[in-house]
Amino acid sequence: MKIIVAVKRVIDYNVQVRVKADGTGVETENVKMSMNPPDENAVEEALRIKESNKANEVIVLSIGDEKCQETIRTALAMGADRGIHIKVDKAIEPLGVAKIIKKIAEKESPELILMGKQAIDDDCNQTGQMLSALLGWSQGAFVSKIEFVDQSINVTREVDEGLETLNLKLPSVVTCDLRLNEPRYASLPNIMKAKKKQIDQINLEELNLDINPRIEQINVSEPPKRKKGIIVADVAELVQKLKNEAKVI
Repeated sequence: MKIIVAVKRVIDYNVQVRVKADGTGVETENVKMSMNPPDENAVEEALRIKESNKANEVIVLSIGDEKCQETIRTALAMGADRGIHIKVDKAIEPLGVAKIIKKIAEKESPELILMGKQAIDDDCNQTGQMLSALLGWSQGAFVSKIEFVDQSINVTREVDEGLETLNLKLPSVVTCDLRLNEPRYASLPNIMKAKKKQIDQINLEELNLDINPRIEQINVSEPPKRKKGIIVADVAELVQKLKNEAKVI
C-alpha cells in the first residue's frame, strides 16, 4: 500500500504573528517557519502504518515556494521515503490545494491520503473534505485513532456526543487530530540520510489546473486590544458594575 501525506509550511506556532503595515497579510520575511503541527501527526501515523507492514511507501507532498523543500526534508528525516514538491509562488485556496493533490493522487494511485485536520495559519479546515469529494473517496475528519480491518480502516473521531467510530473503505482521505499520536524527533543520522532522498519538483503550470481564487482578501488587521481589567472591593460593587456599566443584569 502507498500513502501520500500532505504537509504545509506555516509560521512556527511559537512565533508571535505580526500583520504587515499595509494590511495586505501577515509578515513572513525573516520569520521562523515549520511544518504545520497536525501535519506532523499525519506523517507520524503514516510511518507507524508502514512500520506495522501495512504500507510499503510513504510519499510527502507539499505545495508552495522553493523553501517548502525544507519542510519535505523534515518529513524525510522522520522516515518518509520520498517527496513531491509542487512549486508555486502564490497562496493557494483550499479548493486549489485539493485539486492539486487529486492530480498527484491520480498519478501515484495511493490507497490512503493523510493530512492535518487544519492548518494553523488560515484555520480553514476544508482541504481534506474537498479532496474526498473530488476523488469520490471515503473520508474521516478529526481522527484520533486509525485501525486496519481487512480492506478497510476504522477511524475514531470526536463529535459533540462523544467518540464516533467509522468504518471507511479504502481508498480514503483522513485528516489527523493532534491526539492521534506523538510525532517523533528526527535523529542526526536520519537528517543526513534525508539529504539524499528523492524530491520530485513539479511546476504548477504543468498540472494544467484552474486554481484561480474564489475569494478576494480585502484587508488584514489585528484584533482590538482588550481593555485592562479592574479589581472590585466586594460582591456588591461587582453586581453594581455588571448592572450599570456592563448592563448584563
